[in-house]
Amino acid sequence: MALLKPKSIFPVKKTKRPGKISLWIEQTLAIIVTINLCLVVFDLSYVAMRNFWLQGRVRLLDVNIGTFTYRFPEEPVTILTLPVTDWYDWAKGIQPHRDTEAYLAEFELFKETLITYNLDSPEVEAVLARLRDSSDEMIDTNPFQVANKTGALERIKNIMRDHIGDDSAKQSFQTFWSLDYLRSRNVNQEIRFFERKIQPLIETNFFRPVGENGQPIDNFGILDFPFAALFLLEFLAHTWVISRRRKGVSWRDAMLWRWYDVILFIPIPYWMNMARLLRIVPTVIRLHESHLVDMIKIKRQISQGFVASMAEDLTEVVVVSLLNQVQGSVRRGEIANILAQQQQNSYIDLNDTNEIAEIVRLVAQVTINQVLPATRQDLEALMDYTIAKAIADVPAAQQIQRLPGVMQMQENITKQVIHNLYDVVYRQLQHFLEVDPEFDALIEQLAKTFTQSMRNEIQAQQSIDRMEYLLIALIDEIKVNYVQRLSEEDVEELMDQTRMLRQVAHTEVS
Repeated sequence: MALLKPKSIFPVKKTKRPGKISLWIEQTLAIIVTINLCLVVFDLSYVAMRNFWLQGRVRLLDVNIGTFTYRFPEEPVTILTLPVTDWYDWAKGIQPHRDTEAYLAEFELFKETLITYNLDSPEVEAVLARLRDSSDEMIDTNPFQVANKTGALERIKNIMRDHIGDDSAKQSFQTFWSLDYLRSRNVNQEIRFFERKIQPLIETNFFRPVGENGQPIDNFGILDFPFAALFLLEFLAHTWVISRRRKGVSWRDAMLWRWYDVILFIPIPYWMNMARLLRIVPTVIRLHESHLVDMIKIKRQISQGFVASMAEDLTEVVVVSLLNQVQGSVRRGEIANILAQQQQNSYIDLNDTNEIAEIVRLVAQVTINQVLPATRQDLEALMDYTIAKAIADVPAAQQIQRLPGVMQMQENITKQVIHNLYDVVYRQLQHFLEVDPEFDALIEQLAKTFTQSMRNEIQAQQSIDRMEYLLIALIDEIKVNYVQRLSEEDVEELMDQTRMLRQVAHTEVS
C-alpha cells in the first residue's frame, strides 16, 4: 500500500502563467524598458567617455605571463569606427570649440599649402606664423578648461617638449612651426607626428553652452520623452486592468501596487540625473515577470557565492570567539562562583514535581513492563551460554560431564535456575515501580547528599585550580586541532551538498 504524503500546513498556490499574447506583450515591454535603461547608462557616461566615442581607440596595457611580458604597440588600438559623437553630441549640447577648431583648420591649410607651394614659399611662412601665434594663444588661454580637459593640454605640452627637447612648451611649439626646423627634418614625418600625437588630443576639446537654468545644456529629455510617454500609458492601462480584475482593489490601490513603474516616467531634474539609474529596479522586476531572466536563480547564485567566500572566515571567527569567551570565564574563576551560587540559591520548583525522578520512573516502567518480557528468551539463552561456558572451563567439571546422563542433567538444572532467577529479579524490579514515598525520599536524600559532597570536593581550591588549568589547556587544543579542520573544509563542496539537499527536498515536495 502506497504511503500518502501529508498535506502541507501552508499549501503552495500555483501561479497562473499568463497567456501567449499577454506574455508576448510583457516581454516586449521588458525589452523596451531594458533598452531605455541602457540609453540612460550611455547618456550618464557619455561625457566622461566621449574621447573613446570620438576616436574609438584604447591603449592596451602590457600583459605579464610569468616571467614573460608581452608589450603591445605604443599606438592606441582602434576598436570602433562608428561616428557616435556625430550622432549624440547634440543630446548633451556639445559643440566644437572655436579656438581649437581654428587651430586644426590652420594645420589643414598648412598641409594644403605645402602641396601647392614649396616649403620656402611666402605662403607657407605666413601659415607657419599663424600656427606659432595660435600655439602661444592656446597655451596662454587654455581653451580646454571649459570642457574640463586641461589634462589634455598638459599632455600636448609634454609630448611637444619631449619631441623638441626643450623645457619650455611655448618655445617647443615655436621651434616646431619654424622653417629652420622643418628644413632640417623630414616634413612628412613631422606632419605624421602631429597627426598621431597632437591632433587627437586637440580634437577631444569641445564647448558646451550653459542654459538659462545655469547648467550645461542637456537634450536627453527629448530622447527620453517617447519612452516616458509609453511607460506612462502602459502604467495607467495596466493598473486599470488590475483594478478591474481584482475585487476590492481600486485604481489607486493598483497604482500603489505597481509603485516601481513610476520610476520609469517621473520627471527628474538635471541635478538628479544619477537618480535615473533607479530604473534598474522596474527593469529587473519586468525581466523576471516576463520570464526572460530568472532572477531567483541569479539571486541564489549571488548569495551562494557570497556565503562561500565568507563562510570560512566567519566560521573561524565565531568558533574562536566562543572558545575565547569560555576560556576567559575559566580564567576569571567563574566556575567557583557558579558552584557557590548553586549552593546558596534554592531551586525553584514550578509544578511540585520531581521531573528527573518521574523520567527515571517512566523509563524503568517501559523497560520492565515492555522491553524485558519481549527479550526474556534472548536473555535466558545468553545467560545459559555464559554459565555453560564457565562450567566448561573448569577441569573437574569436564571430567564429571563424561559420566552418562550428567550432561543432560546439567543443562536441565541450568535452565531451571536461570528461569527461576529471572522470575525473582523481574518480580523485584516490578516492586521498584510501586509508589513508595519512603523509597522516593531515600533516593532523593541520597542524590542530594551525593551532589552536595561532590560540590564541596570540587570547590576545594586545589581541585578548582587543577580543573581550570585542564579546561584552558583543552580549549587551546580544540583551537589548534578542530578550528584548523574547519578552515581546511572545502566550502564549495559544502555548497554543492547544500544544493543537492535542496533539490532532493524539492523533488520530495513536488
